[in-house]
Amino acid sequence: MPAKVTRYPVPDWTPPEVATEPEQARPPVPPGGQPRKRSKRKWRRKLALALIAPLVLIQIIAFMFSMGMTPPRTAYMLEAGEPNVYEFVSINHMSRHLLAATIAHEDEQLGTRKGAFDLADFQARAQAYFQGKPDPSGSTIPQQLVKNIFLWDDQSAARKGIEAVLATQFSYTLSPQRTLELYLNYAQFGPHLYGVCAASWYYFATPPWNLSDYQSAQLMGVLPLPDLVKRDPNGGIYLGDGVHPAVWNLVNGAANVWVPRQLTGLGGWQAAVATVGITDTADSHADRRADNDACSTMPQSVKDRIQSDAG
Repeated sequence: MPAKVTRYPVPDWTPPEVATEPEQARPPVPPGGQPRKRSKRKWRRKLALALIAPLVLIQIIAFMFSMGMTPPRTAYMLEAGEPNVYEFVSINHMSRHLLAATIAHEDEQLGTRKGAFDLADFQARAQAYFQGKPDPSGSTIPQQLVKNIFLWDDQSAARKGIEAVLATQFSYTLSPQRTLELYLNYAQFGPHLYGVCAASWYYFATPPWNLSDYQSAQLMGVLPLPDLVKRDPNGGIYLGDGVHPAVWNLVNGAANVWVPRQLTGLGGWQAAVATVGITDTADSHADRRADNDACSTMPQSVKDRIQSDAG
């Protein structure tokens, strides 16, 4: 017989209800279907990209300059209009007297300062600007360099702000030597006359590696007012009858007072160039004076300018 199976009744049981918190009300979805929080995040990303992208571009450009890029024209040259006289020359073929005079006259802290400028000096300049007072110090070489290459002749706060950003980026990317090399290649030394290659041949009929200490100091006096400077028909910077009084004061002052005094304070021209890491002389590179970047012969554009001046 089959085994008898006992069946027990199944109790009637249902699980108790679990208390749940009421669903919180969600913020209304604006037209277009995106929540407000997500929309804010989207705009923040756009703003961040708008701020970061220019800085990245500046960094790339600064890196290209540090690796040897030397454009044949700058913003200042384009603004001045043609014909411009310019030819690049390597720092190896620049007189060390010229380099020392530039450091002494334009920016003694170029090789020792971190960044493009001293923050306290920059704040003092900004305060003077907004109070309508004279500039208490002046721009550093990194500031002048980026102004010459990228910007325009203007004294507005906006342009000075852009200059400060560019100069800071460049100062942390380019070495002091490269900064000095580019500055002396793009500085203006006369009407439509740019760089020491053109200036040394135009005024003194000599290559930049042969400039004397006095000639170098005179060129520093040209920098503040280059559009007012003229070449003497017999060679040199014209300081005779009819010369603009400011040019006479600046050129003579730089050559006879300011540059010699500052160089003495720096310990001499050798000590001055050592601040940017240069311990050799231009003659150390004499075997490379046939190179295209040595400026060993007078550029044709300089010959044309001198001929045009003669009438």
